[in-house]
Amino acid sequence: MFNFEKLEVWKKSIDLADAIYSVTRAFPIEERFGLTNQLRRAAVSVSSNIAEGSSRRSKTDFARFIEIATGSVLELTSQAFIARRQGFLSEGNFEKIYRDAQEIGRMLSGLKSSLTTE
Repeated sequence: MFNFEKLEVWKKSIDLADAIYSVTRAFPIEERFGLTNQLRRAAVSVSSNIAEGSSRRSKTDFARFIEIATGSVLELTSQAFIARRQGFLSEGNFEKIYRDAQEIGRMLSGLKSSLTTE
């Protein structure tokens, strides 16, 4: 087992990516290279940066990858707002994504703090 697999925030980010893939399957076909792709890439980026950062030798390097993961959470959230306004996401799906993104964001903030304080 890799170290990142033990992190609850990584597990939750995988769950969020699964949810994003599920809801974007119903997006219009013309959005395949638009919001569908953007949402999926941002969602995958969260867990990927957590995993990659965990392999770094220094806590400072790991913290930088956590910052990038946090940016991806915010990017995904912004895109979810657009998808909702365009009618591609139901209110219920939007609210779940938003809540999950908030939770992951808080967890990433806590992880970054633990890496940057002695």
